[in-house]
Amino acid sequence: MKYFFFLFLIFGIIKSQTPNDYIRNFKDMAINEMHIYRIPASITLAQGILESASGMSKLATEANNHFGIKCHVNWNGQKTYHDDDEKQECFRKYDSVKDSYRDHSIFLSDRKRYSFLFDLRTDDYKGWAKGLQKAGYATSKTYSKKLIELIKKYNLDSFDDSKKSNQLFVNDNDFNKNQKTEVFSDNYIKYVIVERGQTISDIAEKYELWIWEILKYNECDIEVELIEGDRIYLQPKRKKSKQKNHVVKEGDSMYSISQAYGIKLKFLYKYNRMDIGTEPFIGQKLNLNKKIKFN
Repeated sequence: MKYFFFLFLIFGIIKSQTPNDYIRNFKDMAINEMHIYRIPASITLAQGILESASGMSKLATEANNHFGIKCHVNWNGQKTYHDDDEKQECFRKYDSVKDSYRDHSIFLSDRKRYSFLFDLRTDDYKGWAKGLQKAGYATSKTYSKKLIELIKKYNLDSFDDSKKSNQLFVNDNDFNKNQKTEVFSDNYIKYVIVERGQTISDIAEKYELWIWEILKYNECDIEVELIEGDRIYLQPKRKKSKQKNHVVKEGDSMYSISQAYGIKLKFLYKYNRMDIGTEPFIGQKLNLNKKIKFN
């Protein structure tokens, strides 16, 4: 009898989960994703509350899907089927809520239609909310309004304060427990400095990223040989640099310059009207944030 009473109590607690409960349970997860992917924690939490009914929707409880992300053509993971805009649509299913949060970050950062959002500051939650609606994240015409109302009601923007939450959450059991690698930031991108003997796999494991994410963010392949002192980005590089230009010196390459300033290689080529694969000459002045103009 006591066993069934205990189950009843647990079930009752779960069924009565409120937005405040949801925030307490997942705020650290949202902050961690913000530091890695530059998506405001307030936006992630507001979307989670809205899309999952504070974690109580059928999709959330049965499939750990907190953001209503559908399968789409490139999804090779687990699947579940629910009625949405159409009957029995395919939705992604995850082993854990943590996997759902990470896939949400990848989903936004990996798709071209959301790319303009990453030019916004992480404290511009209104811009993010309106941008998500503009990009078609949801069909509701009041989607941005609902997100903004949730953020205001529960003061979710307090989690976007970099001074209060400026910590990259690292599993102490990963890599080297006796040494904490400092995380730096440049051009609004988090990066680490390679230490002697480190590999891509070491860095990916330490910062709870997939190897393919590290390779993609740094525009390299698994065969790359890391050199002590190199920069390795933990987030996608940006379309442009805060710096206006760079004068090429001996030993520079287009790749090394793109790594030094946190700018994607294809945009560095584009701004300087150079063919991809060509290299600059010593003394050449490269533009880092806009196309060169010919007189």
